[in-house]
Amino acid sequence: MALQVVGAGLGRTGTHSLKAALEQLLGGPCYHMIEVFGRPQDIPVWHAAVNGDMPDWNTFLAEYRSSVDWPASAFWRELADANPDAVVLLSSRDTDSWWKSASNTIFQISTLEPPDETIRAQMAMALDMFKHRFTANYLDETEAKRAYEKHNAEVRASVPAERLIDYRTGDGWEPICEKLGLPVPSEPYPHLNTTEEFRAMTGMDPLT
Repeated sequence: MALQVVGAGLGRTGTHSLKAALEQLLGGPCYHMIEVFGRPQDIPVWHAAVNGDMPDWNTFLAEYRSSVDWPASAFWRELADANPDAVVLLSSRDTDSWWKSASNTIFQISTLEPPDETIRAQMAMALDMFKHRFTANYLDETEAKRAYEKHNAEVRASVPAERLIDYRTGDGWEPICEKLGLPVPSEPYPHLNTTEEFRAMTGMDPLT
């Protein structure tokens, strides 16, 4: 199946909540970094793509109806080109709150010693992805913020308005449903993977 939604938003812009929302709306799986944990065979495919060896995207993601979050969002242009009928969903939040969340979760965990070889390979892929498709200085607040704002500006400038969902964290169901021509669900929009939940899930702050 072809992707119906290509997520262009970077990590820590509500992408886990978007994954749950899109899976409910589209009735099929959404690719998110969390998928990689259960599909270690995907790691070398993403790593090769980071280094310029692109897969056949529609074959690689054949079972998915949407994608959000890194690593897929690092290839939003390629995925959008491979799925010309898909809408592009740019999830974002204000720069300061994005940096606070990212620096306390995904950026911080990237500095820790991987617990096993699979996580080591995933981390190596992610670090190369940051270097080549975000900024090598992602741990520097000024550089990371600049890269984040540049990324968002490039998506907004490149995607025609009729194809773009310019989505702010907290917007809920309506902008997505309107663009996809779907009814708004009666249940609350999902709210998943807060900073505290991420740190507990990864063992950075074990629950007591």
